[in-house]
Amino acid sequence: MKQRALKVLAIVLLLAAIVPTGSFAGAGHYNADKTVTAEQGPAKVTSFGESLKVLWKSTGIKTTSFKNLIMIFVGFILLYLGIGRKYEPLLMVPIAFGAILVNIPAAGMMEPGGLLYMLYDVGITTGVFPLLIFMGVGAHTDFGPLIANPKTALLGAAAQFGIFATLIGALALKFLPMFPIEFTLAEAASIGIIGGADGPTAIYTTSKLAPHLLGTIAIAAYSYMALVPLIQPPIMRLLCTKEEMAVEMRQLRHVSKMEKITFPIVVLVLCAAFIPSAVPLVGMLMFGNLIKECGVAERLAKAAQNEILNITTIFLALTVGAKMDAEQFLTSQSIGIIVLGLIAFSIGTASGVLMGKLMHKLSGGKINPLIGAAGVSAVPMAARVVQKVGVEENPKNFLLMHAMGPNVAGVIGSALAAGVLLSLLGAA
Repeated sequence: MKQRALKVLAIVLLLAAIVPTGSFAGAGHYNADKTVTAEQGPAKVTSFGESLKVLWKSTGIKTTSFKNLIMIFVGFILLYLGIGRKYEPLLMVPIAFGAILVNIPAAGMMEPGGLLYMLYDVGITTGVFPLLIFMGVGAHTDFGPLIANPKTALLGAAAQFGIFATLIGALALKFLPMFPIEFTLAEAASIGIIGGADGPTAIYTTSKLAPHLLGTIAIAAYSYMALVPLIQPPIMRLLCTKEEMAVEMRQLRHVSKMEKITFPIVVLVLCAAFIPSAVPLVGMLMFGNLIKECGVAERLAKAAQNEILNITTIFLALTVGAKMDAEQFLTSQSIGIIVLGLIAFSIGTASGVLMGKLMHKLSGGKINPLIGAAGVSAVPMAARVVQKVGVEENPKNFLLMHAMGPNVAGVIGSALAAGVLLSLLGAA
């Protein structure tokens, strides 16, 4: 019986290889010249040999271009940075994997109906994912150091100078004879936001002004956030003297529970009155902070801090990585954005430190200018870098809590700067 069954199977396979597949189609028939009638539809495969050809053409080996391979390699580098070097792993790992997925053309992950396409359409195009991230950030943030020393808000504001300086620089690139790149005003504004060192704000602003640049800008923003410990210390040491970096600051005053509850409400009201276009970002930040500080919504605060923030981070980072397809990413524009992003971040750090030096002079030497570097909104990485550099100059220095004031002020400042740009460019 087994031998007979094997013979029957062999005959069937032989017939499948010889007889055109259209012969078994019930919806149409083949003409004498072996062409498919209109009635049958788009049938393309007529034999087993052609089936193998179609299968070969659909493999990744055949469909993946050299540019795709370069971007897949870049994805593996980002994976190494996230896993091996622990540079922002919660963001870098899913961004890297999204970059790998989108550069496998036959997978169709970013084609209509694909998973990443739908996530991008729902979460990035609408701006929902960055706003949910801001809610989670607010639920994790303690505004106490800023409330205790409101003057440090000036440091957060000064650090946003990098955004507008880079915007002008991006527009001026077209006049360079050696490296002429022309950016529109909306594109330049999106690039400038990198200087705020705030990934969600950069993504939100870019999704409104220049969505085609989202992948490059997001990668630049998050990469420079991860590289804060490498980029900021040389700038801080260049601009500050050893005596200034060794200054010890006195302990901050105690901030009451009522002050912490009132703060997010007051900030939201002021934002609504003067820069309503920034309300989506600032409003979600303050809502997250309010449910944390009010003390009567612990379940909501924990959900915002954990489940909602973690799920949104996965989806946002995957879709950001999915914008790193080879055709859009490997361009002279992308190189220009990466370079301008570094300039923006450096100018933001420098302007914060320079404002710190001014406040150091005006306060009679009571303020350590290093805390100005935390004005960029890379929370809490920038504040930790300030603490590290300060301790290296004076082991008795404890600048972490003082640096958290300008650090959280920088988060608000970058959101307000984004609101101003969105308002001026009519995209709010």
